[in-house]
Amino acid sequence: MNLSIKMILPVCFTLFFGLMLTFHSASTVQAESANEKMSAGEPVEPDMHEFMEYVFQPTYKRLKQAMATEPADRSAWKTIKADSLILAEGGNLLLLHDPGKDRKEWDAHSIEVRKAGGQLYKAAKAKDFKAAQLHYQSMLKNCNACHQQFAGGKHQLKP
Repeated sequence: MNLSIKMILPVCFTLFFGLMLTFHSASTVQAESANEKMSAGEPVEPDMHEFMEYVFQPTYKRLKQAMATEPADRSAWKTIKADSLILAEGGNLLLLHDPGKDRKEWDAHSIEVRKAGGQLYKAAKAKDFKAAQLHYQSMLKNCNACHQQFAGGKHQLKP
């Protein structure tokens, strides 16, 4: 009888640990799959007009007003920082959208908007209005170049 337990016990342990390893591996694969889905962005609003109207347009309008004169206080700088950061990150969101054509150019415009918006954000953090104006105009120039190519020249922005 002792011999049987000595023979069965290792088999039971092997089966037990094998099952545990299988369940652990399956849950790891499921977690990795969920993480991949979470890390792969996808647009909530695929219609570009709607996306621009509700994400970019209100932000641009606030920023345009804030950039009209040199900020007088911390609150005015905060507006510029907030809106420039939203627009810079918006460049990342644009990369998720499918332009339907000229993907390479679309991505280049999106990256340039992100870059100029990021530089504007950094200039606003440093409270450097002259640099902020330069980067603001650069960002709008990139926005307009994209609108020229992908929106038939409509929706041109003015500083």
